[in-house]
Amino acid sequence: MSISRRTAVRSARILGVASASAALTLGLAGNALACNINEFSAEAKCDGSKGVIAVTDVDASGTPATVSVFLENNGADARKVGQQVVKGSREGVTITFAEDWQPNAVYRVHVKASNLVDEDIKPNLTTPSTACATEEPPATPTPTPTPSDSASTPAEDTDTPTPTPSTSESTAPAATTSNAPSPAAGDSNLAETGANSNTGIIAGIAAALVVLGGGAVWFGLRRRGASGR
Repeated sequence: MSISRRTAVRSARILGVASASAALTLGLAGNALACNINEFSAEAKCDGSKGVIAVTDVDASGTPATVSVFLENNGADARKVGQQVVKGSREGVTITFAEDWQPNAVYRVHVKASNLVDEDIKPNLTTPSTACATEEPPATPTPTPTPSDSASTPAEDTDTPTPTPSTSESTAPAATTSNAPSPAAGDSNLAETGANSNTGIIAGIAAALVVLGGGAVWFGLRRRGASGR
């Protein structure tokens, strides 16, 4: 039995529609599996007291992508924070950039994956209005004061009254009267200086005695001579 021309044309149309549908389905599936900028997200977080910028890739195809992070200032790159390569997965792969970010700072995150993606994550990342909590340093223990030498040695009690000597102890004993004769005032003066003495009187008396003695001798000699005649 031969196939009519009409039947052949109908079969061809059916195959064409099926092929087109298959191609469209494969194209959509390929686009779904290809790396896309919408599969990347960025977030500013705190790791303890340190700030980090986390970028997550949920590309199921696992296409390697280079992620670069820049700090913005008035719409321009002020500083490059860092650059890393990430291979995403359906569950998502997250990479972190250590950055001590300030509140309300703006960062630009750029993604480049072969010839599939070469653009920034939109919108730019703005950090939270509150900075990461700073860890307080451990309190320094207060040193225990050590007692000084003056504190360890008891001071003398200045309130203790000092014993005062009795009348018999504080008063010197009165001089006792001696019965021995004291030297005459004249002798004492002669022995010490020789002044205030009777030397002149004694010398006069001696001279007078010498004169009298001489006169007596002369008188006796004369008398003896007179009696011898």
